[in-house]
Amino acid sequence: MSMEQQGARELLSDRNLALELVRVTEAAALAASRWMGLGNKNEADGAAVTAMRRAFDTVEISGTVVIGEGEMDEAPMLYIGEKVGSGGPAMDIAVDPLEGTNLCAKGGPNALAVIALAEHGKFLHAPDIYMDKIAVGGGLPPGVVDLDASIEDNLRNLARAKNCDISDLVACLLDRERHEEKIARIRALGARIMLISDGDVAGVMATTQPESGVDIFFGIGGAPEGVLAAAALRCVGGQMQGRLVFENEEQIARSRDMGIADPHRKFELLELAAGDVLFAATGVTSGAMLRGVRRFGHGAVTHSVVMRSKSGTVRYVEAHHSYATKPAAQHY
Repeated sequence: MSMEQQGARELLSDRNLALELVRVTEAAALAASRWMGLGNKNEADGAAVTAMRRAFDTVEISGTVVIGEGEMDEAPMLYIGEKVGSGGPAMDIAVDPLEGTNLCAKGGPNALAVIALAEHGKFLHAPDIYMDKIAVGGGLPPGVVDLDASIEDNLRNLARAKNCDISDLVACLLDRERHEEKIARIRALGARIMLISDGDVAGVMATTQPESGVDIFFGIGGAPEGVLAAAALRCVGGQMQGRLVFENEEQIARSRDMGIADPHRKFELLELAAGDVLFAATGVTSGAMLRGVRRFGHGAVTHSVVMRSKSGTVRYVEAHHSYATKPAAQHY
């Protein structure tokens, strides 16, 4: 192991870094929350991106964005390949400053600001296309679900592993026309369904929390969001598989350019997010795992989660932000 790799591992085990990441997601969530319910998803996303990028300037890493806002010519900041941080061990960063832009714009549930951090080369460099996913939370036998198995077999196996009836299970899917057949088959088997309009990172994360009521996530969503969700599952012992879904030959060529030799490969969890991983998210709007930003006269309250794969710990952070001493232009 090189000195750089050793430094990265030591940094990932540093509790202070975990708190620094929460500060970064808090900044993005606070900025986005000013646009909650105002119907302008682009302004909300832009505010979150700007705040997150500025917050990274204080984090002592030499970070490279590998999952971000797009290519350099598509995004002014937090683009793929951008260097962030104030200096330190080399780390790869996956970000979604506002996961669920439509949710924020409409005031819907489960909008999040999300970051994952890993040693260099440990995240799948996923192109900004679709990914077919299946995911469950921790504490289950290995291989209990499989992307290549039928929906019926997956639900039967999961019910058996959880010692419950199929009718006790709740499957989460994005509410999309492409999922109509899956939805019909799930209902025909007797399982219940939670349809979400956006935010499949939150949908996958919900499988890790018994109080969310979600047992399994099915379906096609964004590939970058798949990597972020995999990072969260790594920290709690969940299971996930994904396969890229292509709409044209150009997307296949682009995935090969990003180092994916077999575009039809079924990725296991450790191929999506490997090594030591840190994951942090702050709620913008309230949802299954996190409460949204609550604003008041002179500040706000945020609710965040930070996870570490090395220790398997999940910590929730409620932070009270006072604006009494800040000029209005700096209010997030």
